[in-house]
Parts: sequence; structure tokens; C-alpha cells
Amino acid sequence: MIDGSPEDVGIDSERLNRAFEYLAEKTKDGSLPAASLAVSRHGIPIAMRGYGRRAPGSAEPASADSIYLVASVTKMFTVTSVMMLLDRGKVLLDDPVAHYIPEFGNRGKEEIKVFHLMTHTSGLPDMLPNNLELRKAHAPLSEFYRHMHDLELDFPPGTNIQYQSCGTNMLAEIVERVSGLSIREFMRQEIFEPLGMADTSLGVNPTLEKRIAAVNVPVEHVGADWGWTSNYWRNFGAPWGGMFSTVGDTTRFMQMFLNGGELDGAQLLSLAAVELMVRDHTSEMPLIAESVKYGQTWGLGWRLHPANWGYSGDLLSPSAFAHGGATGTVVWADPVLDLVCVLYTTEPSAASKGILSRCSNLVAASAL
Repeated sequence: MIDGSPEDVGIDSERLNRAFEYLAEKTKDGSLPAASLAVSRHGIPIAMRGYGRRAPGSAEPASADSIYLVASVTKMFTVTSVMMLLDRGKVLLDDPVAHYIPEFGNRGKEEIKVFHLMTHTSGLPDMLPNNLELRKAHAPLSEFYRHMHDLELDFPPGTNIQYQSCGTNMLAEIVERVSGLSIREFMRQEIFEPLGMADTSLGVNPTLEKRIAAVNVPVEHVGADWGWTSNYWRNFGAPWGGMFSTVGDTTRFMQMFLNGGELDGAQLLSLAAVELMVRDHTSEMPLIAESVKYGQTWGLGWRLHPANWGYSGDLLSPSAFAHGGATGTVVWADPVLDLVCVLYTTEPSAASKGILSRCSNLVAASAL
């Protein structure tokens, strides 16, 4: 547990405690098997606590330093990897993806630009049509890349918004081709180590496996050798959803963005790159219908507020940026409040049940 002095940074302790009491209640009544929450303001960690059990039926308690499969929160680390290459003059947002991956340039995909992959406007589907079959066959990441090269588009690039993990996967392949490193190794060398994220890895770190809080998978997936809790998926390292981290580690990543790309002397991104990532890009795209843009405001990778999406609540400022994950996770930072919240759970329905949003509101309401 890490507890600072909330009042010293303008946090109402009583209000903030409501967030922790809420999580304690939800783990006690069985709504959440496990949850960990970290809150920081003005760059100062205020509180970091865990509740529930590391796995359904387990006697081991979840804690502040439990490790979670963060699902799509991973996407922001993949996008950041590409932006780091952009800062180094290796990538341009306006470049066709086929410039880096020639075999991708077919069936209309030659019109997809790096920018489209980051804003969910590429026309690619969320998942491969044969995603489940590949997972059941324990296919490597390279096989997923190959199948994405042959995809048909759902719509012409830049004409619609459709959340898509396939686009994030293509960003990862760009990183690999440009840097010469696997996406897993790039993140380790260029993000996790510089930021002091010792408990974070793309794919599981075997030395830390005992601290993992197991996702509460559906009954039909229990024991499946391709599901979220399987050895295959834990080691796969999906660039769109396979990262493992703690709330404390991820808070460091979020604080780096509030600091303009720097943390404790490590300058991962330029200030210009950070500002570009947290700027609204989809609202100004002329070929996308206004009705589609409503509730889908995207920067480069980041989901921006206000957004009606069930993860980060109602109280954040219009300059806030966030992302969520299907395993029951959400991260957000609000530059106006100068507040960071990282909430990880093991319950996939935590967003649809309003748990993530309610807890986010309780955290945001504590800032005076």
C-alpha cells in the first residue's frame, strides 16, 4: 500500500475513500473477484490499494501490486511505440502502411495510412474473422500478421470509425520492421525499463506469474487452452491486448503523458508528440458522419472526453484522455485536474455494469 497526504495535493480524503469503499463492497458481494486502484495528483502518488482474491475461489488476496492482464490498455503502449519512432524521424503519420509492409497493400488497404490505424478509421475489422481458430491452433503472432495482410476492408479508410484491434496489430508490425526488434522487446527496452515499470511486460514475465490476478473467464472458457488464463495467451504477447501490469507501474506511464513525455529524467516522447496524441482528430474528419462521431472522439490511440462509453465516468474535463480493456480495466488522466487514475479488475463485465465509471466518478469527485 502507498498512501501519500491527499489534502496536501487538494484531494478530499473522505471523498476518495468512497472509491476504495466502493471497490471493497463490490469484491465482498462478488461483483468483482479482484480490483486494484491507484490515484495520483500533481505527480504525487496518493493511494494504491487492492481488494478481493487473486483468482475465483482462491485464498490469496489481491493487493496493490497484483499483476493484471490489462487487455486493450495495451494498445496505448503500441501506439506510443510508433510515436517514439515518429519522434526519431523513422515514421510519418501520412505514410501508407504498405510503405513499411508491402504485402499489406492490397484490396484497398494500400490507401490506409499510419494515421488511420491510430484513430480507428482504417476500415479494418476489430478482430480477424478466424481469430478464434488461430488461437485454438496456438498460432504465433507472425501468423496473425500474415492473415491481416489479406483482409478485406469494411469501409474505405477515413470514412467511418470502427474500433479495431487489427489496426493496432499492424502498428506493432511497423515497429518490428522499422526498429528490427520484436514489439515485446521494443516495449521492454524503450518504455518499461526507462519508466521503471519493473512489473510490466508484453506477455507474461514467468518470474512474476505468482502475482497475477486471474481474469474471471466465462464458464465455457474455463480450462480452454487458448483463453485469457491459458499459458498460450499469457505468453502470446498480443500488441492489442496482451500486456500484464500493476496499477502502480501504469500510473508512471500515465504521468509521463501529463509531464509532456518525460518522467524522472526519461524523455520518451516529445512534448509535440504528446500534444498530438491527446488532440481530437476524428471530429475534424470531413468524410465521417456526425452521427458516427458522437461518443467516439479519438486522439492518436487515446479515447477523449466527453465520450459516452462506460469506462471513465462523467466528471472528467474535455481535455482528459483514457482507455479501457475488456478484462475490466480503465486508465485515465485529466490535465485540468492534474489527476491520474488506474483501475484494474478481473471482471470483464465491470464496464457494462457501470462499475468502472462509478469508481472513476468517485475518484474525480475527490479533487478539490
